[in-house]
Amino acid sequence: MWSPRTWMWRAALCCVFLETFARTAKGLNMCMSGSSTSCEDCLLIHPSCAWCAQEDFGRGRTLTSRCDFSHNLRKRGCEARFIENPTSSISILQNMPLSSKGSGPTQFDVVQIMPQRVSLSLRPGDQTWFGLQARQVEDYPVDLYYLMDLSLSMKDDLDTIRNLGTKLAEEMKKLTSNFRLGFGSFVDKNMSPFSYTAPKYQENPCNGYKLFPSCVPTFGFRHILPLTDKVDRFNEEVQKQMVSRNRDAPEGGFDAILQAAVCKEKIGWRKEAYHLLVFATDDVPHLALDGRLGGLVHPHDGQCHLNDNNEYSASTTMDYPSLALLGEKLAENNIFLIFAVTKRLYVIYKNFTALIPGTTVEILDQDSKNVIQLIITAYNNIRSKVELTVWDHPEDISLSFTATCQDGKPLPGLRKCADLKIGDTVSFNVSVEARSCPPRGTDQSFTIKPVGFKDRLEVDVSYQCDCSCSKTAQSNSSFCSSIGTYNCGTCHCESGYLGARCECQEGDASSMYPSACREAEGKQICSGRGECSCNQCLCYESEFGKIYGSFCECDDFSCARHKGILCSGHGECHCGECKCHSGYIGDNCNCSTETSSCISDDGQLCSRRGNCVCGRCQCTEPGAFGDTCEKCPTCPDACGTKRECIECRLFNSGRLAENQTCQRLCKDKVITVENLITDDPGAVLCLYKTSNDCVMKFTYSEHASGQSILTALKEPECGGGGPNPLMVLLTVVGTILLVGLMLVAAWKLAITIHDRRAFARFQSARCRAQYEMASNPLYKQPVCTNFLDADFEMYQKSYNGGFH
Repeated sequence: MWSPRTWMWRAALCCVFLETFARTAKGLNMCMSGSSTSCEDCLLIHPSCAWCAQEDFGRGRTLTSRCDFSHNLRKRGCEARFIENPTSSISILQNMPLSSKGSGPTQFDVVQIMPQRVSLSLRPGDQTWFGLQARQVEDYPVDLYYLMDLSLSMKDDLDTIRNLGTKLAEEMKKLTSNFRLGFGSFVDKNMSPFSYTAPKYQENPCNGYKLFPSCVPTFGFRHILPLTDKVDRFNEEVQKQMVSRNRDAPEGGFDAILQAAVCKEKIGWRKEAYHLLVFATDDVPHLALDGRLGGLVHPHDGQCHLNDNNEYSASTTMDYPSLALLGEKLAENNIFLIFAVTKRLYVIYKNFTALIPGTTVEILDQDSKNVIQLIITAYNNIRSKVELTVWDHPEDISLSFTATCQDGKPLPGLRKCADLKIGDTVSFNVSVEARSCPPRGTDQSFTIKPVGFKDRLEVDVSYQCDCSCSKTAQSNSSFCSSIGTYNCGTCHCESGYLGARCECQEGDASSMYPSACREAEGKQICSGRGECSCNQCLCYESEFGKIYGSFCECDDFSCARHKGILCSGHGECHCGECKCHSGYIGDNCNCSTETSSCISDDGQLCSRRGNCVCGRCQCTEPGAFGDTCEKCPTCPDACGTKRECIECRLFNSGRLAENQTCQRLCKDKVITVENLITDDPGAVLCLYKTSNDCVMKFTYSEHASGQSILTALKEPECGGGGPNPLMVLLTVVGTILLVGLMLVAAWKLAITIHDRRAFARFQSARCRAQYEMASNPLYKQPVCTNFLDADFEMYQKSYNGGFH
């Protein structure tokens, strides 16, 4: 984490850079090009501009020459003690250390944010920083108020929670030693068209309903049990309750939430405790303006309206509260709202959480049997994050945040840290800039507060808009020809007089020197947008804005526009150039430097597949798409990323299951099948080896609706084990030997056949010779017998030895 000294050094370096840039950009000195004829006007041009209040400074020059960069003023002979150049400063007024535990003797002195109070002295346009730390302390007291829908469809849920108090207290004791529980219920406004109003339904709205013929009269909100540590009381009160019946599907739950939030004394909310409000229902709520269907035109006033019977008395006189009012009152009373709703309503209530800070939504079983686990899960999610909110934010002050979470890396544009463990400390750096000066004597303040915390940081703001030399202003000064006020080195002349010392009178032609009113030779007098009077340009008025400058060369309306809006509404026009407010850049200030919209669910900027440009991700990885480039089936890491979701969603294993981030990071639709189809051209086949040497297969594709779909086998494919290396080696060697023997045998067979054919020819020739020699008297007829094997072997040896 960067220290305050480091931040101050960075601030000073930034100011030097801004001054250098302001001096060199396009060769324009913005301090001298403005219309400042007083010290206060000079300070408003730019935080690097200074004013010289020295009496004899700048003689022979125009009045605006007193406004310049401080080093230029010193070079031109202005003594340092006459230079007015205030800077922003910070003072820490209260800085108690963070607590480590929320129970014990220090329970009422628990500190979860530091510092607790700072004072800022701001010069407009001058950016400054301060840091703060926040911590979710261990064993912090918890107040939980269970607000239940008692319409007829929730009858089975009511039966389930009759012993909820005892079981919930046992589970919560594992998280905190100081737990209190309360109970309230709601149905809807007892008026048409929201409920049955005929006389026969007044005492029993279920009259004539065959499935459940008896129930209690309809009511708006009923506070039943104040927060108490006696959980048996909770069980007793719940067992007394009976369901009721209303006419339309939506319920009056938002009426009940508001009353539970603002009726602090009757509910029993403690200041030193986490406030959890569990809202259990199986239907949608009525919203503001729905009350007009019953003739209720009076908007909700946001006040407590519980009568002596602890029932909501304004149910039939005021409209339902708006989401904005609901969010304001929940935040004002540090209440975390937990929507416990059935699966079909999850998306609707999830949208509500985006509009109401500090709100979560969990899926409730049809009979509420999972309500305890739901509450524990929601509580752990709440304690795992810290999110800052700003209250009473002055319009002329710009704030930007940088979060440093548990990994120690600064995240510009973020004011939230998630996936924290109880006891973790996170840091935030807050950049502050005043865009203008309020009326003199106006001091403002604002509050920075983590959502749901009682602790807060109070920030007092004062403004450096006045020059100290103005305190010694002299009226009717002799330096001003006794007809003007001498203030900070210049004369402010009475009406009808002009000039550096009020030496000229309006209409006096002898004081006209037109050449002094030209910016350069050949240029128009006063740039064609003013008149030269007493050697000075008096700029014309314009319906488009202000014309100013020594030669009327500047205005505040000739800057770039975006969608017809000057400087996009995020900057000020100074002499044809947009000076962007903090958090915006570009020629027309239309490009936001905020990066929070580019952060993916896993906390990475554009999922590490693109760049954040003007608050939107531009994907650079081929195949990547989505608001944060989170979708990319063809990316090299796609299978690896989705593997973790398969492991945690199907088998509750892996890194995401261990750190309990599976539900937040894995929002893909997962389908399990017996046989995996892999010929889909739009799907990518992924497989990996499990810890027990099985192979898990799944496909990853993107639906036309934009939803990611993972189709996986129900179980990994497991074979009988891998082959034995020795058997493989022996098989290969045996195969080689067998092939060799077969080749040798083939060769031997070929030679044998060849030899037998040659011997047959030899025997045939021998017999023919015997026949031809039969008439020779000297020839004795041989006795032909079978050729002995020995003779054949002798012949073969002779043949092999060279007989061919």
